[in-house]
Amino acid sequence: MSDVTVFAPSPILTITVEDHPGGSEIHVHAGGQGVWQARMLVQLGVSVTMCSVLSGEIGVVVRHLLEDEGISVAAVPREGRGATYLHDRRSGERREIAADHGDPLGRHELDELYGLVLHSALASSATILSGPSDEAALPADTYRRLAADLRAAGATVIADLAGERLAAALAGGVDLLKVSDEELADDGLVAGDDVAAIAESMRILRDRGAQAVIVTRAGEPLLLADGDGLLEITPPQLEVADHRGAGDSLLAGTVAGLVRGERLRDAITLGTAAGALNVTRHGLGTGDADAVDRLRALATTRLLDDAGIEAAVSGRVSPEGLAALAAPEGEDA
Repeated sequence: MSDVTVFAPSPILTITVEDHPGGSEIHVHAGGQGVWQARMLVQLGVSVTMCSVLSGEIGVVVRHLLEDEGISVAAVPREGRGATYLHDRRSGERREIAADHGDPLGRHELDELYGLVLHSALASSATILSGPSDEAALPADTYRRLAADLRAAGATVIADLAGERLAAALAGGVDLLKVSDEELADDGLVAGDDVAAIAESMRILRDRGAQAVIVTRAGEPLLLADGDGLLEITPPQLEVADHRGAGDSLLAGTVAGLVRGERLRDAITLGTAAGALNVTRHGLGTGDADAVDRLRALATTRLLDDAGIEAAVSGRVSPEGLAALAAPEGEDA
């Protein structure tokens, strides 16, 4: 079985028109949050099984595209409309020409998908719960059930969700939650945009069911809250070609580190590098593994207190040094 299982209930067929000196260039890819996470994991040498419902002719195309990228697909095929969008980028800006969220999942498809996820996840090192293409695609409570059942069976559960799905996953319990500060604000879960306010929100999220929480903050350093306190991570500063998918690449890189046996506080530096590289590219969830490893050395970390004030160490800290800091007193890292 695969190293990582990705629950991606409704992947998207993406069609993008780009400008080219020889005329318009048309790109066709599988897309959506879970796809971008799976793609980056494969780029980093991690095997992935993606569990999805694939609908109609769109689903047939999406399956082939995923398998061509080296992603194993555990799918429930069905008739109907699959999620699709057509974007025009010839002006330099992304303009939506057409979009279809696809048909919501029926009870029978959801039952079959649930079984596929359990089968794959219980043989994987980690399972990522990613969001659907549309809010109406499936009931939010599915995430609570999956999180609770997987953790009860001893699986490592990682969630990248917002809104009702975030609340549901927390109710089931997760090992790691990734969310953006904008999503926290939209959900009314944070009282301000300063580090102290976000740190308090992260504490509440941990109390509600997340063992550890990552909060991304657009161009600002991201934050990690775990049982050892609060860590600030500043990624390498690179020119942005497309910011979309950066958070998904960040999570994928972090999961890749965890699958390799790294501690979370080490693994997140790999994730930070993967997210930084992704913004330099138009292909979402893409990047060279060697480049990610080199960029990792440029990430800087600081230990903070709950008020966002530097607690102990500033500047660049190597993964080995960070592991030593995290080790209990008197114990070798």
